[in-house]
Amino acid sequence: MAGATTTQRGNPGSARKGKGSGSPKPPKPPRSSKGSGPRGPGLQRLVRRMRHRGPVLLCLLAAVFLVGGGSWVLYGSSWLRVEKVTASGTRVLTPEQVLAAAAVPVGAPLVTVDTDEIAGRVRSRLPRVDSVDVVRAWPHGIGLKVTERKPVLLIKKDAKFVEVDASGVRFDTVPKAPAGVPVLELSAAQSPSGRRFDEERLLREAVGVAGDLPEAVAKETVQVKVGSYDSVVLELSRGRTVVWGSGEQGEAKGRALTALLKAAPKADRFDVSVPTAPAVSGS
Repeated sequence: MAGATTTQRGNPGSARKGKGSGSPKPPKPPRSSKGSGPRGPGLQRLVRRMRHRGPVLLCLLAAVFLVGGGSWVLYGSSWLRVEKVTASGTRVLTPEQVLAAAAVPVGAPLVTVDTDEIAGRVRSRLPRVDSVDVVRAWPHGIGLKVTERKPVLLIKKDAKFVEVDASGVRFDTVPKAPAGVPVLELSAAQSPSGRRFDEERLLREAVGVAGDLPEAVAKETVQVKVGSYDSVVLELSRGRTVVWGSGEQGEAKGRALTALLKAAPKADRFDVSVPTAPAVSGS
């Protein structure tokens, strides 16, 4: 038997594998992320933020400049400074007296002027001033509008007269009695009620009576005599006398007296101590 020989054929797959078996190719570098360079998302986000925030930043910068510029105009520039001061409302006082008492700092920034302090100086230095309004008159002025006290009663002191207003404030001493203001005469020392009502209390009563007089009657009143709390007598011009009584029901008594003066112009004695039952006598 002939011997048989066997030939092993190589595996085609293995042959293919072996083909080109040398140094392995270097791996390809990984692809860079999209836009990671100068045009990447970081820069784009910054640009977008600047677009959205740009107007806001501009507004903030403008506000800063406006505030800074406004402060400079108000406090640092010469545009809004006190250059002119005026006074009005005076009757007995002069505007010059009010301006001197106010002592407004001319040349100071208008916004820094303390109006309350100025008003306080005027009232303290000029007791005749009851109130004063201090206003800024932009761009360069200060205006002072005063209201003077009005005397309703006079207290004779030696050869002079002390003026008393409707609140009982003694605000000035004058050498001559102003026309149309009655003089007070206190004669309460002999009154039994003198211990209970001192002169200060009786003065307040007399001031109240004088303040309640109608204007036409007040001009005719020459003197207010106070003998006690409930004994007030008015002396009118042409020798006429009015029994007023106490200081109570002042307005009603004033109306009653006005009516009596019209109804009996030639009478010389009027009694309104009970305003609902006034009386008149003499002719």
